[in-house]
Amino acid sequence: MASISALPTPAAAPAPIPLRQILPWAAFGVVLAVVLLYFVGAEQGVVSLVAGETVHEFVHDGRHLLGFPCH
Repeated sequence: MASISALPTPAAAPAPIPLRQILPWAAFGVVLAVVLLYFVGAEQGVVSLVAGETVHEFVHDGRHLLGFPCH
């Protein structure tokens, strides 16, 4: 007959990721989020970087979904 052990086996702890490896990806994520926030929230009118209505129409539904007024 098989014996059942009541003692738990120790789980292996995950290796910590050094901050030097995370920092470039975190900075990239922040820059990407700020650029996306600009294009969805502010790319129109006086502060427009791209001429015309192309970017505005492309992000129009996302703008309303996130609560940004646009018209």
